[in-house]
Amino acid sequence: MSTLWTPGGEVPVGDRPSDAGPAGTAGASDPSEPEGFDLDSLSPEEREQAEQYIRELAESRERLKSVPASVVVANHAMGLYELAALHLASQPPNFTEATVAIDALGALLDGMKDRLGEPEATLREAMSQIRMAFVQLKNRPQDPEAADTGDDGSEDDPAA
Repeated sequence: MSTLWTPGGEVPVGDRPSDAGPAGTAGASDPSEPEGFDLDSLSPEEREQAEQYIRELAESRERLKSVPASVVVANHAMGLYELAALHLASQPPNFTEATVAIDALGALLDGMKDRLGEPEATLREAMSQIRMAFVQLKNRPQDPEAADTGDDGSEDDPAA
C-alpha cells in the first residue's frame, strides 16, 4: 500500500489495479484522480482533504493548459538562470552546479531557437550575463577557504 502526501498528512492509496473500484475511486472514469486511489478507505476528514487536493490539481492542470507552451518553457529557462545565479552567489561559488544549470539553459535556448517568442531575446541576454559572471568569478583570485570545497575548478567553461 502506497501513500499520497497531503497537507493533512499521509493518505493511503492502493497500488493494485483492483484497488480502483467504480464509485469514488480513481482509475474508473475521472482522469483527474490518481490511479488506484481508494477514497472509500479514508476517514471523512481525510476524504475531504483528498478530494480538495484532487480538485486543486485538476484546476491547476486546466490553468496550465490555457498558457502557451512557449511561455511555460521560457519560465523554466528563467528558473535555470536563477539556479545558476544561486550557485554562483554561494560563498564560495559552486562552479560545478552552476555549470550544469548554465549548460542546461544554453541547450534549451539552442534547441528552441526562434520558437520562444518575445522572451527569447531576454533569455539569450540573461544567458550571456550568467556566462560572463561565471567567467569573472572563475578567474578571480581564489581565497584559501575556497580550496576546502572540493571544487577544483576542473569543469568545462560554460562560456564556451
